Amino acid sequence: MRVIIGSDHAGFQAKQQLTQHLQDQGHEVEDLGTHTEESCDYPLIAKAVAQKAVAEHAFGILICGTGIGMCMAANKVTGARAALPYSTETATLAREHNNATILCLGARTMTDKQREQYTDFFLRTPFSGDERHAKRVAQVDAI
Repeated sequence: MRVIIGSDHAGFQAKQQLTQHLQDQGHEVEDLGTHTEESCDYPLIAKAVAQKAVAEHAFGILICGTGIGMCMAANKVTGARAALPYSTETATLAREHNNATILCLGARTMTDKQREQYTDFFLRTPFSGDERHAKRVAQVDAI
């Protein structure tokens, strides 16, 4: 599976670790930065990842200190549906019910294991396609 990944400086180390995890599982990962721990602006990374993920119909993963800023910024991009899970259940439901395609994670608020678990559940869960969920996703997209 193709995954577009990005982080700010706070999420850099977590991104490196998660990228290796994804590659070990056979995923194709494109890293849009940041490429150092030098301070940078998360909205620019979120925009780049979200735009590319939407354009290429790929999954996106964004990591910052909490995941909140990345999630807010990514959701400003037309066609992006970003989610910030707090459990494997919410990672699953973000895909199954909401057809989220961008996963936002916290470097300071989650462990490596949690980020891996949330990512694994997110990537392997298909959108249900149920009429009620599809209708609601379309309503969100129309906002």
